[in-house]
Formats: sequence, C-alpha cells, structure tokens
Amino acid sequence: GLTVAIVGDIMHSRVARSNVYGLKKMGANVVLVAPKTLLPPGVETWGAHISTEFDPVIPEADAIMMLRVQKERLNERFFSGEREYSVFYGLNKRRVDMMKDGAVIMHPGPMNRGVEITHDAADCARSIILDQVENGVAIRMTLLYLSMGGTANVD
Repeated sequence: GLTVAIVGDIMHSRVARSNVYGLKKMGANVVLVAPKTLLPPGVETWGAHISTEFDPVIPEADAIMMLRVQKERLNERFFSGEREYSVFYGLNKRRVDMMKDGAVIMHPGPMNRGVEITHDAADCARSIILDQVENGVAIRMTLLYLSMGGTANVD
C-alpha cells in the first residue's frame, strides 16, 4: 500500500486518529511524525509507525499530510517556539525537493503558513490541499445525510 506521513500536532489533532484508522483500513502504511511532546499517550496502539524525525520519512512517503500547529498551545510549552518547530517539522522547499516522484502534499486546514508549511510548499504543483478541503466538505455532508436516515441511491 501507499505510505502516508502525518506530520505535526498529533496530540491535539481532531483528524489524526481518524485518518490513521481510515488509511489503515484502505491498506496504507501510516507514519506519524512529531516531537515526543506532541504525541498522545497510547499512540503506539494505533498501528502506525512513529518517528520523531521528519527528514528520513520524506523520501519514503507517497503523501505528506501536515497538521496545523495550534498556536493557542504555544504557551503550554509542547515545543520551544514556532521557529524551532518549523526548522525540525515544517514542510519547506528543501523538504519538498526530497519527496519522491508523484508524492503529494496534504493539509486539512487551516494552515499556519510559515510554521508547519511554507508558501512554497503549500502552493507548489505537488499540493492537493485545496482539493482535499473541497472534497472533505462534500464527504462530511454525505456522511451527515446518511447518518440521519438518508438513502444512497446508486444507479
């Protein structure tokens, strides 16, 4: 299966756990990349590989999904600051250049440009971020419709 790296604030992310579950169900290999302070207790039971280093994971990933640094958590000292976080875990042009052919960049939004992802990375040809966000809205609408008793008419 494909290898998907999910990078960033795994502990506070609303999408990380569900993405790991869904991606694994579809046969993907999932690698979680974050500083130890941003990995939740019990993360080792999720069935994903875990890395505290970003660079070694990049050439192996078919997709890199960046997660938002929740700036409201900065004063809780999960990491030293935005600049240090960006140096070790931010997706920038140098790291985009390390990606294998055909690999894509994802981000569920909203983005902190210049922290977890630079303008160069967010807006490059590998980025499918806008498609991801647009498709996510349609999928959530469909799931809500079906969960409220709607029917799927597939002809």
